[in-house]
Amino acid sequence: MTANKVRGPVIHVQGLTKSYKELQVLRGVDFDVARGSIFALLGSNGAGKTTAVRILSTLLKADAGTARVNGFDVATQAADVRKSISLTGQFAAVDEILSGRENLVLVARLRHLKDPGKVADDLLGRFSLTDAGARKVATYSGGMRRRLDIAMSLIGNPPVIFLDEPTTGLDPQARIEVWQAVRELAAQGTTVLLTTQYLDEAEQLADRIAILHEGRIIVNGTLTELKQLLPPAKVEYVEKQPTLEDVFLTLVGDNGKNGNGRNVGTNA
Repeated sequence: MTANKVRGPVIHVQGLTKSYKELQVLRGVDFDVARGSIFALLGSNGAGKTTAVRILSTLLKADAGTARVNGFDVATQAADVRKSISLTGQFAAVDEILSGRENLVLVARLRHLKDPGKVADDLLGRFSLTDAGARKVATYSGGMRRRLDIAMSLIGNPPVIFLDEPTTGLDPQARIEVWQAVRELAAQGTTVLLTTQYLDEAEQLADRIAILHEGRIIVNGTLTELKQLLPPAKVEYVEKQPTLEDVFLTLVGDNGKNGNGRNVGTNA
């Protein structure tokens, strides 16, 4: 089954649960991700974001529930799921001894692609790394390493990519560089599931945002739909729309224990 033949959401998650002994990490998670969109799974540390991604990428088995990626069941068709995805973790997985181009060529050869050099050069150009391609990765800035990491994950043209907190530890300029790379992925048809704890990142990038709190999705919708959950504040007769931060803190609470959310704008 190819990406073009998959109908409906590219990622479908229903009733996903996961516990570690007495600790319930996921407690009945449901969401869908449309083809070619950027879906942000937003939550505080410990909310269960990485656990959800590990299950979807077949690195971890759920206790209950179902999940399909690119039309394949993550539990019974794990090999097909792996062929359809790429996963970029919280820290760049690049070899600092090699140059940027050598990193890309190595991965292309491991995936048995024809003309690894051309694959590497195309990706260096796509991620604005051509001038730095011959340099050792040890000399790269944080943003350059992260862009190279994402470029490496795209070798083989996977239709779905998971980005688990891709801008953790990056400075503001590097974050903007990564954001632009993510936007370009979606513009070219790649489906992106992004986990983040940064409210501005979700606000900047996502077509849809789901807030994961204490193992549950407490709200799921577009940025506009989420903002409509709160009444606009009026200051000197000028209407002020609530920000995503206002929505998040109202639903989750400042101490992370006051959320009583609901889904809005759920995909059919």
